[in-house]
Amino acid sequence: MDADWAGQRGWGVRMDWGPAGARALAAGSVVVVVVDVLSFTTSVSVAVENGTRVLPCAWHDERADRTAVRHRAERAVARSKATVRQPWSLSPAALRRAPAPARLVLPSPNGSAISAAVTDAPVAAACLRNVTAVAQWIRAQGWGTLDHPVSVIAAGESWPGQPILRPAIEDWLGAGALISALARHGAGPLSPEATTARASHDAVTDLPALIRDCASGRELTAIGFAEDVEIAVEIDSSTVVPVLHDGAFTDLAAIN
Repeated sequence: MDADWAGQRGWGVRMDWGPAGARALAAGSVVVVVVDVLSFTTSVSVAVENGTRVLPCAWHDERADRTAVRHRAERAVARSKATVRQPWSLSPAALRRAPAPARLVLPSPNGSAISAAVTDAPVAAACLRNVTAVAQWIRAQGWGTLDHPVSVIAAGESWPGQPILRPAIEDWLGAGALISALARHGAGPLSPEATTARASHDAVTDLPALIRDCASGRELTAIGFAEDVEIAVEIDSSTVVPVLHDGAFTDLAAIN
């Protein structure tokens, strides 16, 4: 899709949703930033802090197993499937407690799928824990301008049993948090989509409380993963900048 309206051309900071939105914006962007607050990019931030290289994978099946074998990596399982022998899952709390492997395949139908969908630009992972660090890195490159536009992609969720995007409020506000930080550091102009996401974020007076009480936060709490929500709202607690490098999210400091 190369229409000007789809690519939000003419703006320094752009924003859209899901894999389709990422593909639409990637070709004209110097970097695409994936935001999946509950829980892919939050999990990536925790794992990368521990020195793990995270290989995104869109599937929770034998394709993830093959990827793990090919890269000599551990393979994360669904939250409810974690065991003592296989403690890695799409749970920031579990990843914080588990031994840190050198490489970890992290299946996710949302954040991982978006990362895999982008082939025309570098990909970075942002969450509420590292929005300022990611924004500062982007601006240090001179990006987030008309000549070097940046695209922020909110992951969203899928409705159970349906391949339909649910625009998850936590990802909308996470994208808005990053866009707000970019704007504070001089990025722009913002597309209407980015402007609206920023305004939504900036209007919230208690972001952690809102994330806890939103549909996704309540879902995780109901199934026993309230700790994951608490880690997700550790706002600006992390300085890692995970960038997809040789097929794995790696902290920028380790790449350089």
